[in-house]
Amino acid sequence: MALALHIHLGRQELCLLDGGVVQARYAVSTALHGAGERSGSGCTPRGLHRVRAKVGAGCAPGTVFVGRRPTGECYSPALAAQQPGRDWILCRILWLAGCERGVNRGGDVDTLRRFIYIHGCPDGTPMGRPASHGCVRMANADLVDLFDRVAVGTPVRIEDGAGCPGAMEGPA
Repeated sequence: MALALHIHLGRQELCLLDGGVVQARYAVSTALHGAGERSGSGCTPRGLHRVRAKVGAGCAPGTVFVGRRPTGECYSPALAAQQPGRDWILCRILWLAGCERGVNRGGDVDTLRRFIYIHGCPDGTPMGRPASHGCVRMANADLVDLFDRVAVGTPVRIEDGAGCPGAMEGPA
């Protein structure tokens, strides 16, 4: 099994591929400021990455994370009202590391040191349009499904393209 993830900024879509065949498609929300690799840009980094760590296995879908650690909070509209503007990281985290030196690895373009994740967000957060601070947001139920299907080390390609190039449709 050769699993890989492809995130397409133009379509705001994440494809789970197995041997180049699409197994699942998920709507995502990437950076409001578009694509870019520089630290502090608030952009989603492009290129080849890998899942460096999986965080939150077994946590409830509303689990709130700060610094990749559960805070003990469970997301609710009341909690959100107390902290307007907070960038909620919920449910699970797939922490990404860049694989391309000078593109998304090392120096001021290092995806890992930028703390770029694929993570859950509050239910009702619009997917399919850019709105994040650089990470890739997913609906919690979709992220739980994806999290359980991928392993540390899974390759993740993030690109401007409009779809899964060369990918054959499978039982998605």
